[in-house]
Amino acid sequence: MAPIVPPANVSASALSVVIAIMAFLACLTLGAVSMVSDTASSWQSQISREITIQIKPEDGLDMQTALERARDTALSIAGASTASIVGDTETARLLEPWLGENADLDELPVPRLVIVTIDENNPPDFAAMRARLAETVPEAFLDDHRTWVDRLVAMARTTVIIGLFVLSLVFTATVLTVIFATRGALTGNRHIVEVLHFVGAEAPFVARQFQNHFLLIGIKGAVAGGIAAALTFAAANIWTGFAAATPESDQATALFGAFRIGFRGYFGILAIIAVIGLLTALTTRLTVIRTIREIDVVRSDPSRME
Repeated sequence: MAPIVPPANVSASALSVVIAIMAFLACLTLGAVSMVSDTASSWQSQISREITIQIKPEDGLDMQTALERARDTALSIAGASTASIVGDTETARLLEPWLGENADLDELPVPRLVIVTIDENNPPDFAAMRARLAETVPEAFLDDHRTWVDRLVAMARTTVIIGLFVLSLVFTATVLTVIFATRGALTGNRHIVEVLHFVGAEAPFVARQFQNHFLLIGIKGAVAGGIAAALTFAAANIWTGFAAATPESDQATALFGAFRIGFRGYFGILAIIAVIGLLTALTTRLTVIRTIREIDVVRSDPSRME
C-alpha cells in the first residue's frame, strides 16, 4: 500500500531545510545565552572576591612607593587576604586594545592598580579601608565593584529574557511553517483523504499518517540544525585557542568565555531537537484533524463549500 503522503518531494525537502535553519538559530541562541550567563556568573564571583585600589598619577608622586604603601595599607585591614600590584606589563596588556602595542605608560597619565583579594566569609570594612587609604595615600581610590555586580546581574537577566523571546519567535515560526506545509500536503491529497474518510477511516488514523511523515521531516531538519550549531561552537572554541593572546580573542573570551557550552549546552541542543520534533508532530496532527472536521461540516452542509 502506498502512503497517503509521498515520502519525499520538493516541498518536503524545503520544509526540512527551513526546520534545520530554525533549529540552528534556536541552538545558537540557547548556547549564546548559556555562555553569557555562565560568564556573567564567573565575573560576579570574581568581582565579589576582589576589590581594586586605583592610584592616579600626579606631579611629584612616586608611583611605585604609593602602590606599595596602598598594598600594605589594604593588608593591614582584617578581611583582606592578599594584595598585588599590577605591573607595567600587565597594565599595558589591559590597555592594548585601545592604545595599541608598545605604549609608553610613563608618557601617559594612566592610573595604576592594586588588586586586593578579600575573604568572602569575612569581608573587610570598606569604609575603614577607605579612611585608612585617605590618610596614607590620598591619591588612592577604592572600588569595591558593587555597581558592576549590579550591572552584571541586570545584564545576565536581560540576556536570558531576550534569548527566551528569540526562542519563542523561532518556535512560533516553526509551528506556522509546519501548519502551512501540512495544509499544502492536505490540499494536494485532499481527494484521497476524503475517500478514506468516506469509506470509514477515522480522523486519528489519517492524522497519524501525516503526523509520522512530518515528524520524520522535523526530526531530520532539527538534527541537522543541532549538529551545525554544535560544530559552530566547536569551531569558535578552536579559533579562540589558535588566536589566544590577541586583543580580538581576549575581548571575545571576556564576553563569551571559551566558547564551550559544556554538558548543559549539548543537553539543551538535544532538548531543542526533541521540542521541534514534538511541535512538528503535534501541529500536524491538530491541523489534519481540524481539516477533516471541516470536510465533515461541508459534507453535512454543502452550502458552506467555498
